[in-house]
Amino acid sequence: MNNNRKRFLAFPYILWMSAFIVIPLFIIVYYGFTNADGAFTFANLEEIIDPVNLKALGLSLLLSLISTIVCLLLAYPLAMIIRNSKHRSSNFIIFIFILPMWMNSLLRTIAWQTLLEKNGVINTILQTIHLPKMNVMNTPTAVVIGMVYNFLPFMVLPIYNTLMKIDNNVINAARDLGANGVQTFCRIIFPLSMPGVVSGITMVYVPSLTTFVISDLLGGGKSLLIGNVIEQEFKFNYDWNVGSGLSLVLMVFIIISMAFIVKYDGDMEDTNVW
Repeated sequence: MNNNRKRFLAFPYILWMSAFIVIPLFIIVYYGFTNADGAFTFANLEEIIDPVNLKALGLSLLLSLISTIVCLLLAYPLAMIIRNSKHRSSNFIIFIFILPMWMNSLLRTIAWQTLLEKNGVINTILQTIHLPKMNVMNTPTAVVIGMVYNFLPFMVLPIYNTLMKIDNNVINAARDLGANGVQTFCRIIFPLSMPGVVSGITMVYVPSLTTFVISDLLGGGKSLLIGNVIEQEFKFNYDWNVGSGLSLVLMVFIIISMAFIVKYDGDMEDTNVW
């Protein structure tokens, strides 16, 4: 395929990328570094040191980190089980896992609202069997549950795809050479599955850090995340400058996190297996 044909085929994506990535990003940068009169300023970025915004950013980082860890702890064993199951069973498990994603994420979150509320399904069942009610709704725990439920498939699928690519002969060779199950996992399977783990962490951590719908519905306004602060600046205060400035600060945290993850992934690839 010659270069002219490659450029022609890439043109639709370049056009789409320019319209929906470059131009919106340019608008955010413009508003983030200007005031209402259009003059250059850093004041919008400095809004992050406001105690309310700083607390929201810290809570966002904490909850997104917890959600990512919980997703990883749940997803990796599940991906291993799917890999080791028979072909028909693995397809069925994957189908069951993907099925909720056919619904809108807003509906999935509202469903959890129905389950967790004071007189919801879970508390009704607990009351029926004479157990104390849970008071989870409108707490950070409810937000983490919502994040894990919504983003868990994004952790399972890349790990599963990477595990499926590992040659069974490599695993069998390790066991023939005397490695037990733990050694085979720690020195063969897990290092080879790191690309999937890194992809999963990225796909869970970034949306968890920027979400505002889940904290709105399950946090009840008591768990204010940085996504909620940015939403309020745009939708209620109509202050695009401050909203864009806070968005730029959030982008910096995401870029730093991604750079750390990519560097760690690179270090793992440089490490010899076995």
